[in-house]
Amino acid sequence: MNATDPLQQAQAYAQQRAAASGSSFYYAFLFLPPARRAAITAFYAFCREIDDVVDEVSDPGVAQTKLGWWRQQVLRTFGSGASPEHPALVALRPHIAPYGLTAEPLLQIIDGCEMDLQQSRYLDYPGLQRYCHLVAGVVGEVAARIFGQTEAQTTAYAHRLGLAFQLTNIIRDVGEDALRGRIYLPIQELQRFDVKAHELLKRGMGAEPSFPQRFAALMAFQIERALATYDEAIALLPSADRRAQKPGLMMASIYRTLLREIAREPALVLTQRVGLTPLRKFWLAWKVQALGRF
Repeated sequence: MNATDPLQQAQAYAQQRAAASGSSFYYAFLFLPPARRAAITAFYAFCREIDDVVDEVSDPGVAQTKLGWWRQQVLRTFGSGASPEHPALVALRPHIAPYGLTAEPLLQIIDGCEMDLQQSRYLDYPGLQRYCHLVAGVVGEVAARIFGQTEAQTTAYAHRLGLAFQLTNIIRDVGEDALRGRIYLPIQELQRFDVKAHELLKRGMGAEPSFPQRFAALMAFQIERALATYDEAIALLPSADRRAQKPGLMMASIYRTLLREIAREPALVLTQRVGLTPLRKFWLAWKVQALGRF
């Protein structure tokens, strides 16, 4: 394979996309065999591209048009005709048959991101879960297939784990989402803890003196639920698939550690992106890989 080979170029693009994100997912991928690592890296690159359409395109009409283009690209990827144009999907296409991938989950991911163009609030937790199903639950299901799923029950585990990841992202990104005018924390739960939407959108600036206490109570509730969701997910994982699904368990270890960091000073999420160092992420991933410890 020479340096100008389109597939090689596409794989290099996907690899660069995954590494540049600094995501916890990237550290889990490092321990996979080459073929599975290439497949999940291409899939992750696709997910990043879709997510960026909504986050980085300010005009909703333009974003809608871009998502329509991506739908066409997905259909081309899984069809028998012309090849896809985008390198993330060029890199993914060779892995469709080996891992039994289908177009439907990728289209659902696009549907989920499209919801961000139409909705910036969620009334209650069930409504938020429907959004999480599209942008995270189905992502978990595809990842589980690539990692080496053999048991049907693993699908339920993967979907629940995807929900836990998305809840963690929502907690971590409260401030960043506020800058985009979005609040993913359910309105009913804001009301329960007497946190006003305008206080979040202003990221606590100019809020009443009681805001830090009210916000801390809200976040403690969110963190507790997310941590419980990880426990629920892991309890669903069949022992027969535990070894193959180690990458997901690595990510769970990293994300649960992140939640505990946020719990120490929850107000930080309003003004900065709380994260773990690359070395700490790698150490947590290695502990799961080598020792099976969380």
